[in-house]
Amino acid sequence: MSAAMHPAGSAALSVWVEGVALWTPRLPGWPAARAVLRGETQPQGEPAPRPQPALLPPTERRRAPDTVAVALEVAFAACASAGRDPARLPSVFASAYGDLPLNDYMCATLARTPLLVSPTRFHNSVHNAAAGYWTIATGCLEPYTALSAREHTFGAGLLSAATQAVSEDAAVLYVAYDIEACGPMATMVSSRGLFGVAMVLSPQPSTRAVARLVCEVRAGSAPRNSAASAQAAALVQGNAMAGCLCVFEALAQEVPRELMQTLSGGLALSVAIVPRGPVA
Repeated sequence: MSAAMHPAGSAALSVWVEGVALWTPRLPGWPAARAVLRGETQPQGEPAPRPQPALLPPTERRRAPDTVAVALEVAFAACASAGRDPARLPSVFASAYGDLPLNDYMCATLARTPLLVSPTRFHNSVHNAAAGYWTIATGCLEPYTALSAREHTFGAGLLSAATQAVSEDAAVLYVAYDIEACGPMATMVSSRGLFGVAMVLSPQPSTRAVARLVCEVRAGSAPRNSAASAQAAALVQGNAMAGCLCVFEALAQEVPRELMQTLSGGLALSVAIVPRGPVA
């Protein structure tokens, strides 16, 4: 793909995927998800319980909300796959809506019994909670971004992470996740289930690199991507982050593809995926 300027006015960004992670209850981890996305196995029959990230001590693991648990699970798995020290990676954490059940609790409690708001639930309800847990648990002093852009979130987060990797000439951890809406919040936003993905993006190729991504902002709305494998798509259907599954399908199948992710009503992100050998 040419790095020439395009109608939206910015050059293409080229980054290498060094680590990949995915978690949802019936695809609990990248090895399981990759096999299903390649058509080699069936999804897990019984849903796994929520992830239990080993990064957190037992007490914190129990208290952390599901959004934090899934974000830390995929973040740590992606770093391990990339062979990168989590403490040395800047990061981008992206969620379309944040922790919807916690925010539903906050709104309901403030409306009925405002003096009974739980301090623990309050600090877990902020949008950067997962990023905060991550930096504390890993001892990471590198900068992080906590990003939300509704239905455009995955594309916006990927663009942010790729831009940072290229401009700073350093690897960046990208984590994206969403959870089920409940209560009155579910009448305003649409999201189901628990789903998280992560990648380590590097501006330079390495022995760990599994694919190259060439990202380019284009004017106009994004055309609909061809569907991911029906079995896998059904397992994340309705989640606010489900639109990113096609990217991970291409990584799993090791096939060149050009996909589109929305950035806004008038901008789209073209993502050309060029495989480089099997994912470890």
